[in-house]
Amino acid sequence: MVVEDDDAIRRALTRGLGELGHVVTSVAKGADAIAAVAASPAEVVVLDLGLPDMDGEAVLGVIRALGDTPVIVATARDHDSDIVRLLDAGADDYLVKPFSVAQIDARIRAVLRRTAAAVDANPTLTVGGLCLDPRSREATLDGTPLELSRLEFDLLQVLMQRAGEVVSKPTLLAEVWRQPWGGADRTVDVHLSWLRRKLGETAAAPRYLVSVRGVGVKLVDPGTAS
Repeated sequence: MVVEDDDAIRRALTRGLGELGHVVTSVAKGADAIAAVAASPAEVVVLDLGLPDMDGEAVLGVIRALGDTPVIVATARDHDSDIVRLLDAGADDYLVKPFSVAQIDARIRAVLRRTAAAVDANPTLTVGGLCLDPRSREATLDGTPLELSRLEFDLLQVLMQRAGEVVSKPTLLAEVWRQPWGGADRTVDVHLSWLRRKLGETAAAPRYLVSVRGVGVKLVDPGTAS
């Protein structure tokens, strides 16, 4: 689904992506995008930010609340702060205008490959009282469902896949946020703090998430950790 208020751009993307084999629907307003995703989620949403009725960042937030539909932000906003904030808010990719149909097609295919791989390749993960199912995107702690944001879920999944191993912050940034390392350790720290709170622990009194100073963090089974 293409969400773009500029008629010429919307028509060009719809036509071009259709010629490349995609089945494309398009809307010009944020409210229409939200209604469409709620009724029948698309495989990928290509989202402009400068919409006439509401900011695209707010649309992204609602789509994230509705589920895990991948979102590629395609906008003229090119400030680093905007890019980091939108990726932190749950965007799967960020593309700055102007771009070609071939570029957006490549980004769509990459997002679809990652989504398919995440569903097909990951069995249910269990560490101590933690259980995570990548297919249903559900996680529980001692049988109680965890209310996790998309990024919190992805962060927990990466750490559970490497249970007992120290995972560096650059690795987490690359695998969860799909960003190169560049001084964004604060992003990782903030999300680790939120995840710890939902696991009922703190950095000073960890149970599952143990920080290794100057190296990274590892997820352990509190029943076996020394």
